[in-house]
Amino acid sequence: MQRMRILLQHKGSGLYFKDVDSWTADTAEAMDFVSSSAALEFCATNRLDTVQVVLKFEQEKYEIVLPDVAAQPGGGTRPRLSA
Repeated sequence: MQRMRILLQHKGSGLYFKDVDSWTADTAEAMDFVSSSAALEFCATNRLDTVQVVLKFEQEKYEIVLPDVAAQPGGGTRPRLSA
């Protein structure tokens, strides 16, 4: 069975979230979230905007991008996905 990683990617730079105020081009160094819901909640709590959730599979050619994750005003609210 293929393993999937759930990452956050900055849309402007293409870098992946590594830690608070730390981004990386190397997906191996990026923070792996336990679920897409956890990644979205993290974005809302930390007011991260202009990021997208990337579902990355072991085989590099398989990747699903959920674009435009935007943090809502007022911490702790669920971010919305906009088209």
